[in-house]
Amino acid sequence: MNRFTYTRPENVADAVRSIADSDTAKFIAGGTNLVDLMKSQVSRPTHLIDITRLPLHQIEETAQGGLRIGSLVSNSEVAYHKVVERRYPLLAHAILSGASAQLRNAATMGGNLLQRTRCYYFYDVGTPCNKREPGSGCSAIQGYNRNHAILGASDQCIATHPSDMCVALAALGATVQVIGKNGARSIPFSDFHRLPGETPHLDTNLLRDELITAVELPSKGFAEHFTYLKLRDRASYAFALVSIAAALELDGNTIKDARIALGGVAHKPWRDPEAESVLIGQTVSDEPFRSAAQILLRNAHGYRHNAFKIDLTGRAVVRALQQAANQQPASQHGDHAGQVAEQQS
Repeated sequence: MNRFTYTRPENVADAVRSIADSDTAKFIAGGTNLVDLMKSQVSRPTHLIDITRLPLHQIEETAQGGLRIGSLVSNSEVAYHKVVERRYPLLAHAILSGASAQLRNAATMGGNLLQRTRCYYFYDVGTPCNKREPGSGCSAIQGYNRNHAILGASDQCIATHPSDMCVALAALGATVQVIGKNGARSIPFSDFHRLPGETPHLDTNLLRDELITAVELPSKGFAEHFTYLKLRDRASYAFALVSIAAALELDGNTIKDARIALGGVAHKPWRDPEAESVLIGQTVSDEPFRSAAQILLRNAHGYRHNAFKIDLTGRAVVRALQQAANQQPASQHGDHAGQVAEQQS
């Protein structure tokens, strides 16, 4: 780990001023990802700005009937908050499917949004990685790529975004509130994370001098018909091979609204409005569910070790929609995909 200086601002204005004054400074809160990156020499900030004392720890109702979650609220606090459990259970289930209890107690809302890929080549500073060192190449494309992207990748990067929480936020249509030296702004969740394109080292559209202050949830939480299905190689403390946040609004047996977001398959949580729109007005059944899955995966591309994820994702989307329609949230302790995935590889 490199040497660095450390400060702890007492207010948001000082924190923004501190980050703007240094090209190599980083904010730190829970540190559950950044500290690992520093230990591995992937990230080498010369100055850390501890934001844990900033007044960003509140969960409160919004005037529009939604919920505002401060960026320093821990993942555990969000998952077990009574309003989240009652009105946004999809978010609670997604959070509880990720990491360990100890990490969820330390990790923050804002930090979860900014966690970086778990691509093994990204963490190995002895290998080329365009995300870590632009222009050096992508070792995963010709290397071992079992956990890598099947959607939205480029010839520069095929890494995937690791968050479970962000998949649920994408499905719910959250917004991210940020503030920087030029003032505050609101970023739709669909625009917050980036696909790799020619700039895989840029994970988000957050400006370097901006601080996440909150995440806002809309009033509609899909609290009756939802599921978060996570397929992984082992039943605990594993990143998703494929995950699906599915939510439906039903009028009897007719679909009035639908949300589908995928994790583990792209550089950002993957959502396709066309796939959702094909469900609107349909009667609950496997046929429209399969149609939605086909649209979601129409541009999917597998590599040597991960082509099985295309079929696995399609079947998982249908399963998740079935469970959402039947009010059967997935268990987060038994949905592991190792045997199924190996049979497809």
